[in-house]
Amino acid sequence: MPNDLYIRIWDVQHGSAAYVRTPEGRHMVVDLGVGDITGNNAGRAGDEWFSPLKCLRDNGITQLDNVIITHPHTDHVDDIEEFYNMNPLVLTTPRHLTDEEVLNGNPRRDNNILGKYLEIRKRYSAPMPSGTGVSSEKPSLDFTTFSPINCAKSNLNNQSIVVFLSYAGSTICIPGDPEGAAWRELLDQPGFIGYLKKTDILVASHHGRESGFCEDIFEHCKPKLVVISDGQRGTTCVREKYYQKATGLSVGSHSNTSWETRYCLTTRRDGSIDIWFTNDGIVVKTE
Repeated sequence: MPNDLYIRIWDVQHGSAAYVRTPEGRHMVVDLGVGDITGNNAGRAGDEWFSPLKCLRDNGITQLDNVIITHPHTDHVDDIEEFYNMNPLVLTTPRHLTDEEVLNGNPRRDNNILGKYLEIRKRYSAPMPSGTGVSSEKPSLDFTTFSPINCAKSNLNNQSIVVFLSYAGSTICIPGDPEGAAWRELLDQPGFIGYLKKTDILVASHHGRESGFCEDIFEHCKPKLVVISDGQRGTTCVREKYYQKATGLSVGSHSNTSWETRYCLTTRRDGSIDIWFTNDGIVVKTE
């Protein structure tokens, strides 16, 4: 479907990573998580780790038009080892944070990977304009971002860039990891509620954990589908809360011909998720 907006939400377990192909063939990624292909989350680096950027390169994509890093936590930047191999044109990331604030907001053991992020941030200084279409086709693609600016910098989750992509009457929100304070600040920003109101697919903040769930946004946001990446064990995932907020969307599978109404998808169970925004509506398929 070359004339559609295509989004793949990668199954990278704990982290976060999404790929976007615009209707005119531009390539973007949102966050740089990596996945442990052994399934044991034993540690970072080595051949056990699945790199979404390497996968794109192996499939013939040799340059990215925009890399969006919603905030500098390691589970959103781990794939930065492959950054230069993709020859990105633009890096969009929180630039108001000082190097010291980035390092202090992460465990000291991650200073090496964060050092590479900070080096890249210095070399890429021009963000892609937000709020304007990046496609010349009709209907045009609307790529818009919002950023909290008043939250305490000690919590990098609340510095997350929230990304909206709209095409052919459908909208997805990819928010990074904002928690309650950031969500409430964003609700006061001009235009933000308007994008929430038209959101069809919501990628759950902070992977679907309790800390990222904000009741206030659902006064305006009535998503058809919510995508979660947190695990099902333990008490951090609030899948049931998101399930109650979603209205349902027909979802298919690459492995069979069946379709069913789903309210929440989880990358841990459903694998990577493929989404197309078409002139005829939304198509979603799981692995």
